[in-house]
Amino acid sequence: MQSVLFLCHRLPWPPSKGDKIRSYHILRRLAERYHVYLGTFVDDPADWQHLASVEALCAEVCVRPLSPWRTRWRALAALVRGEALTVGVYRDRMMRRWVQRLLADHKVELVLCYSSGVAPLVMSRAQVHRVMDFVDVDSDKWHQYAQRAGGSVKRLVYRREARRLAEFERKIAAQFDASVFVSETEAAFFRQLAPESAGSVFGIPNGVDAGYWDPQRTCSSPYQPGERAVVFVGAMDYRANVDAVEWFAHEVWPQIFAQRPDARFYIVGSKPTAEVRALGQLGGITVTGRVEDVRPYLAHAHAVTAPLRIARGIQNKVLEALAMEKVLLATPEAYAGVEDFAGRQGCITGSAEAMATEALLWLEAPQAVRVPEARAEVLSRYDWVRSLDAYETVLSGAQPSTASAGVVAAAGLEACL
Repeated sequence: MQSVLFLCHRLPWPPSKGDKIRSYHILRRLAERYHVYLGTFVDDPADWQHLASVEALCAEVCVRPLSPWRTRWRALAALVRGEALTVGVYRDRMMRRWVQRLLADHKVELVLCYSSGVAPLVMSRAQVHRVMDFVDVDSDKWHQYAQRAGGSVKRLVYRREARRLAEFERKIAAQFDASVFVSETEAAFFRQLAPESAGSVFGIPNGVDAGYWDPQRTCSSPYQPGERAVVFVGAMDYRANVDAVEWFAHEVWPQIFAQRPDARFYIVGSKPTAEVRALGQLGGITVTGRVEDVRPYLAHAHAVTAPLRIARGIQNKVLEALAMEKVLLATPEAYAGVEDFAGRQGCITGSAEAMATEALLWLEAPQAVRVPEARAEVLSRYDWVRSLDAYETVLSGAQPSTASAGVVAAAGLEACL
C-alpha cells in the first residue's frame, strides 16, 4: 500500500462547512487506499474534540494550532516580506520540520496539498508526485472582496492579496504535477489565468451525501406555529456569507416582510459576527447561532436562499438545499458551477425585487412545497463515489481513459478529466 502526505489548511473533520466537507470525504477515501500522513491546522478550538477520529484513520498526524493572534501576526510578517498573506499564515516551523522528516525518511510517495497556503511546505520537493487541490480560485475571491470593501485601506490590502496570490497560484500549478478545482467552470477559469499549465488542470466536483440530506427523514419543525420561513444556512463568520445575509436582510427582506408579516427570515449558522447578530434586531429576522442539526430548518422552510454576491466554485449549501427538495432563491454567483435543469423551482437572479417577488409567490403556499426534481437532478450529477474515483485517477498520475471521461461527461462535468 502506498503512502500519501495529505497537507490540509484546516482539520478535515467534521464536515461542517464548505471546504471541510470536501476534505473530509477526501481523507476518508485516502484512508481506504493509502497509509495517510496528515499535516493540518486547527483554527477552531471546538475541532480538537474530533482529533481522535482523524488519528484513527491515519498512520501519523501532525496538528498545529492556528489562533487568531497567530494568524494576524503571520499575515503581518508576510506583508513585510512581500508574500501573499495566505502563504504567511501557514508558515509553521514545527510543521515544516515534520514534513521534512517524512520526506527525508522516504515515508511517502505522493503529496496532496489542500489549499494553496500549505503548498510552500513541499514546493522544493519535485522528486515526489505532487497534486494541488485549490478547491476555488482564491485569488479571484480576494478580488471580489476588494470590489465590495468599505474602506480604501481594505481595498488596497485585498487587491494586493489578489495579485500576490494569483502569482503564487500560477507558480504552484507550474511546479506541481496536477491541479484540481471543485468544478469544471472553476478549472476553465484558472486555465485562462495560467494557460501554461492548462494541460494539468482538472475540475472534480463535490458530491452530496444522499442519506444525510434526505427530505423523507422525519423531524419536528424548529419554527413557531404559523411562521412561513425563508432560511439561509452557513458559517456566519465567513465574509461572503456575512455579505450575503446583509444584502438579503436590507434589500430583499423588507419587500417580503411588508406584505407578509407572518414570514420570518432565519439566519442559521455558527459564530455570527456582530454585523450578523445586529440583523436579528430587524423585523421578522431571527439569528440562531450554531444549531445541532440544520436539516430541520431546511426541511420545514418555504424557501431556502443563497444570495451570495462573493463566490467561486460550487456552493455546498446550494447542492444540499436541492437535495432536500427545496425551492431555491439564489444569485447567479451562488449558482455558478451548477448546470441548470428543468424542474428547478425558485429563481436565479441578482435583482432584489425579482427575488422578493419570487419568495412571496412560494410563501403563499399553506405548506412548504417540495421539489423532487431537484433532488433527482443533484443526485444524478453529484455523487461522491464517482467524484472520488476521478480524484484517485489524478492522484495516481494516470491518464483517464476515454470510457472514464465519457462517464464523467455524462454526469454533467464536461471533460472534467
